[in-house]
Amino acid sequence: MKKDISKFKKSGVGFTLIEVMVSVAIFSLLIAGPTGFFISSLKAQKKALSSQELVDTASYFLEYASRAIRMAQKEKNMGSPNVCLTVSGNGANYEITEGPGIKFINYKGECQKIYLEVIENINSRRLKEWRRDLNGVEKTGYLTSVNLEVVDFKIKLSGGVQSDNLQPKVTIFLNMRGKSQVEEMRPEINIQTTISQRNLDVEQ
Repeated sequence: MKKDISKFKKSGVGFTLIEVMVSVAIFSLLIAGPTGFFISSLKAQKKALSSQELVDTASYFLEYASRAIRMAQKEKNMGSPNVCLTVSGNGANYEITEGPGIKFINYKGECQKIYLEVIENINSRRLKEWRRDLNGVEKTGYLTSVNLEVVDFKIKLSGGVQSDNLQPKVTIFLNMRGKSQVEEMRPEINIQTTISQRNLDVEQ
């Protein structure tokens, strides 16, 4: 008995190569749109977080430095081991140091320095604090995040000489940015502020 093989023949219905390629292209376009939007959203969020960290760090540093510098005391220990302003001398309020930085006697009577520390081999440019208390114990600590780079830090002092009859003022210029490898993901900020000593500068 012979079997009817006609029903096993292919119907001829299917997809051509062009139809498959068009389908793949349309599918790719449908997927690419949301995916690109998602990636852009992630980049925008990352940059926003980096910008927020930059602003928070700059605000913290300026507030901390302003309070410390504003309440600085005069040097009165030129003959003692706890002398702080070794260059400026007795009766001075501030001393500009290398780094650059500024050194002064804070409201606790401690010798304090705020300066820029640059370590080239690890690409580190961070603001740092150094202190020496009344017992001669020294402490250091960073004032800016490891995720940020201080591009420029300048300090200008006016009224620092006792004989000029000017109230001491310290002007700080700070340029800081993120450390991302991608340039567009590196937010940057420029800030300048002037701080005047709180106590009247009476010559001593």
